[in-house]
Amino acid sequence: MTAAPVLDPQRTALILVDLMERIVALPLEPHKGTEVLATAEELTGAFRAAGAPVVLVRVERPSAAEQPPGSGLVPGLAADGDLEVVKRTIGAFQGTGLDERLRERGVTTLVFGGIATNLGVESTARAAADLGYHLVFAEDAMAAFTAAEHEASVRLDFPRLGTVVTAGEVRFAAA
Repeated sequence: MTAAPVLDPQRTALILVDLMERIVALPLEPHKGTEVLATAEELTGAFRAAGAPVVLVRVERPSAAEQPPGSGLVPGLAADGDLEVVKRTIGAFQGTGLDERLRERGVTTLVFGGIATNLGVESTARAAADLGYHLVFAEDAMAAFTAAEHEASVRLDFPRLGTVVTAGEVRFAAA
């Protein structure tokens, strides 16, 4: 991990991927879903207090007439003013209008958390990098189905795309 950048709240958004009841409840590593959720809630509090956007991404199965139970965001996670994005692919940019919504707000930097590290988070981050966003990854605000998958993303892939930090290292510049 490298030194955490000092973030501009007017240009930074928090992107939380697939923090849905049925996904948070899965057996995850190296952090339990409840631990990821608690860390994500700390981050949402910090972003909201700084006036920075919070984006909550959830997946829907495109061919299902009805989504499985637990497909909504974890109750209490969303707050007024948050952006909710419904994706139908692994990543959150394809066909969702997310890039346009971020650019309208002047966002240039994204801080990531969510489940699964190597799937929804990494796919969204790769698309964001291709679109020119600066990326920060809160390692303890994400988990995967195995510790090896999580570690591969966090130790090998994410450092090539941006900066890996802990949630506690996410800091905003003084106003």
